[in-house]
Amino acid sequence: MREIVLDTETTGLKPEEGHRLVEVGALELLNKMPTGKVFHHYFNPERDMPKEAEAVHGLTSTFLRDKPLFRSLAQDLLAFIGDTQLVIHNASFDMAFINAELTMAGLPRIPPAQVIDTLQIARTKHPMGPNSLDALCRRYGIDNSGRIKHGALLDSELLAEVYLELVGGRQTSLGLQANRSQQQKVTAVQGNARQRPEPLPPRLTEAEIAQHQALVQTLGPQSVWLKS
Repeated sequence: MREIVLDTETTGLKPEEGHRLVEVGALELLNKMPTGKVFHHYFNPERDMPKEAEAVHGLTSTFLRDKPLFRSLAQDLLAFIGDTQLVIHNASFDMAFINAELTMAGLPRIPPAQVIDTLQIARTKHPMGPNSLDALCRRYGIDNSGRIKHGALLDSELLAEVYLELVGGRQTSLGLQANRSQQQKVTAVQGNARQRPEPLPPRLTEAEIAQHQALVQTLGPQSVWLKS
């Protein structure tokens, strides 16, 4: 079974107030396991970046100025998604922006029936909350220490782990979280683990790595990313 875990970053809270989508990060799951296939792009929102939004995700107007427009890659996003079920946390927010951008690009909207909202699952499973992505990571012991600011691809990776916990898929999928010590224990018990003849290909392209490095340079000399 194929699923796509997706997250976005935006200039604000409501597309009807003129706010735009600036980042999409999505990764493919096959039978609840990541395949390494991702869709990740930053977009020029054709407007300013409010300071409140910049404080959340760190994406500046300067960084986004030379990025492609959403409509230039909208078909690529739809092709990546296909008719696959989308897994999104607080899906109404992300889908409002994605569908608004698709409408502006003259493309069909993604129907609600194609979307699984993990926030709704979490509220049913943990009615006392809290059920933010960070809170769920803490609840399930998922390492989110790298989440200094919001980022669409990183948040998708964390959400994929949370999703497995919410639907009880971790045991059947052998676990998605990179828990090194636990993996070593499993290997020792099985006794037949072998090193891959060839390493798995990196998830990020050289262009995405360059974009990340360019973003880091805009965060100022005190940024933790620049400290050794």
